[in-house]
Amino acid sequence: MKKWFALAALAAAAVGAHAQSFPGAKPINIVVPFAAGGPTDRVARDLAEAMRKYVPGSNFVVENAAGAGGTIGASKVAKAAPDGHTLLLFHIGMAATPALYRKISYKPLEDFEFLGMVNDVPMTLIGKPQLPANTYRDFENYIRANAGKLNIAHAGLGSASHICGLLWQSSLQSKDAMTTIPFGGTAPAMTALIGGQVDVMCDQTTNTTQQIESGRVKAFAVTTAKPLSNHPVLKHYPSLQEMGLKGFNLTIWHGLYAPKGTPAAVTKTLNDALKKALKDPEFVKKNEGLGALVVNDKRVEPEEHKKFVAAEMVKIKAAVDAAGKYAD
Repeated sequence: MKKWFALAALAAAAVGAHAQSFPGAKPINIVVPFAAGGPTDRVARDLAEAMRKYVPGSNFVVENAAGAGGTIGASKVAKAAPDGHTLLLFHIGMAATPALYRKISYKPLEDFEFLGMVNDVPMTLIGKPQLPANTYRDFENYIRANAGKLNIAHAGLGSASHICGLLWQSSLQSKDAMTTIPFGGTAPAMTALIGGQVDVMCDQTTNTTQQIESGRVKAFAVTTAKPLSNHPVLKHYPSLQEMGLKGFNLTIWHGLYAPKGTPAAVTKTLNDALKKALKDPEFVKKNEGLGALVVNDKRVEPEEHKKFVAAEMVKIKAAVDAAGKYAD
């Protein structure tokens, strides 16, 4: 028994020593499971710059590990040494990939330490400029009247626009009303919508606001629970929830994760730094420039972050299973 207590004390001392020396000379890598230049990559780079201020002696580096809807990068972090030097910044795909990819090599709720939510990016429901409808109600009536004749675009399996389209059609109970057209990214999907080759799309404000403001696409609604009354462009459009889709509240959120088993003292250091970064004026300003809302609720706490992701997984799985279309 004495030997067991001695070993436990040594282990605790080792963990404590590591936490006290963290981060040391080794850089802290934030893995982004998408290519450089996209919205998630920009969030990661802004976050790395902000958190650097609040982890003394740290050097945060962003690493892109793209592919398979984000699962390659997520898998890399799940298998990394649990020492706090390899983190993952993932969007709503953290909750969507288990439904879309039925054979992934990690379990989101079991293989990571949840460090806290970062931001929410609202979504907008938009249509080609030639659509005769000008309000959401007219738009919905037009869809039902033309069941089987219209199509909805998305930027690829697992993309924000794909998930949004799935959940919207599921809430409408009109999954057969439109043909889904996948594209190899947001840019070609948006180009097709502007050109009238596709009818409908649901995507992040970061990708749609400029197109709406210029009149190149028609906007019908936002996906947040309440209208975006403070947004200079989107304040004119209703939320889907107030238009009758009860409980509809979708944003493309971002969360920060570490490998399972990362010492509690290290995760606390990272969570504390994250909370301070989320209040950093420069970081808040950069998020506003992206059309994102910095999280300022209980989801900044690891346990609440995990509860939120678990609930999102249930919601998304129901929509994916209803559609019956998987990435694998």
